[in-house]
Amino acid sequence: MFSLALSSLRHRTAAFAAAFFALFLGAALVMTFGSLIDTALGEGVDPASEETLVIMGGVVGGWSLLLVAFAVTSTATLGVRQRAKEIALLKSAGAVPGQLTRMILAEVLVLALAGAALAVPLGAACGRVVLGLLQDSGQIAPGIEHAFGAVALGQGFGITLLSAVGASLITARRAVRMRVTESLLEPTAAPARLGGLRTGFGLLFFAGAATQAVLTVTLGKGTGIEAQQYAGAADILFALGLACFAPVIVRRLPLPGFGTMGALTREALRARTASLAAALIPVVLFIGAGVGTLYMQELDSEASAGLIPEEGQRAVETLNYVVTGMIALFLCIMLINTLVASTTARSREFAQYRLAGATTSQVQTMVALETLTVTATGVLFGTLASLVTIVPFSYARTGSWIPDLDPFVYLTAVVFTAAVTFAATLLTTRRSLAAPPVTAVMV
Repeated sequence: MFSLALSSLRHRTAAFAAAFFALFLGAALVMTFGSLIDTALGEGVDPASEETLVIMGGVVGGWSLLLVAFAVTSTATLGVRQRAKEIALLKSAGAVPGQLTRMILAEVLVLALAGAALAVPLGAACGRVVLGLLQDSGQIAPGIEHAFGAVALGQGFGITLLSAVGASLITARRAVRMRVTESLLEPTAAPARLGGLRTGFGLLFFAGAATQAVLTVTLGKGTGIEAQQYAGAADILFALGLACFAPVIVRRLPLPGFGTMGALTREALRARTASLAAALIPVVLFIGAGVGTLYMQELDSEASAGLIPEEGQRAVETLNYVVTGMIALFLCIMLINTLVASTTARSREFAQYRLAGATTSQVQTMVALETLTVTATGVLFGTLASLVTIVPFSYARTGSWIPDLDPFVYLTAVVFTAAVTFAATLLTTRRSLAAPPVTAVMV
């Protein structure tokens, strides 16, 4: 099975590229914050610096672990799902469920180990950058040297391998239970199912977000920046809950367009709920976590204006901006990665449309309408997730449920998300359409 897995990886590089980059970037992000704990455990670190490093490495690293695990699992699952036909052929050749499970597990584990190993230099470099920012702002003593050791490596390899194993087992279970006739359908046409485990996790995330919001307006009321420890997690948890229900959300999207193109777009959206759900997830997380955290910091800065700065306030502000930037970068790359992978896998579908009489312009218009629908939905639900942090924190810090915020931050996030989504999808579509349809349909 291991040799078969290696052969599959060599011949299916496009299908596994998205999963590999997700594993690589996720491991680097987790190692970055893990190295701060390694640094805190080093010799000659004063108590104040040690506390700041542990807080940033532990608390922020913990949320990074959750985001990375979710994103990696989603992307790896998408990559394996695109190989439904190959799995069907192996079943027809006599492969039993246990063999298929071991093959899929071996494939993703190879990618996970390679991604985590290659992420070590990047994680170490980013850790030094974060430490330098903390030292430049006076929160960490200047003489402390960056350390990259057991915690960073353990977290990086551990979460990467666990995510890979989880994604493999989930996808393998679905693949081996599918009939051969179903597997022979287009991989993008496979319906996205909402299993009991995914539903349970989604409800658990929603409950966690509600709990954090309640704690923000009760325990966080009048406490100053301490309210951020409750509010800061609410948007992430709510966004993850929405991401769990992404297949259901996609199936119930308001579908755009009229006439022939509208009908074609609606058919494509209904048939591709699985891949579209995977593309929706990073949009919701990007808007929810990014906008929520930035506006939370804006509210805190306004509430503290003219007052004596609280102890640790500057550290929290730096923490928010650094973490938001790194997580936003990770989710942005994840979004591009997912969109490119899912669009590239549609080359045969695009060729079939063209052979049936659709023009290149019509196919591009269909993809643009799909992208518009997914982007608008992701922004809408991401905005809802951000409000789960913004509204309770506004009440806790200012006494008002309706915050007075600068819309520039929100508009910038929305425009940037739309630009990235459309650019990644349309450019990949254009490249896919460059091949003659007769050639592409044989792939």
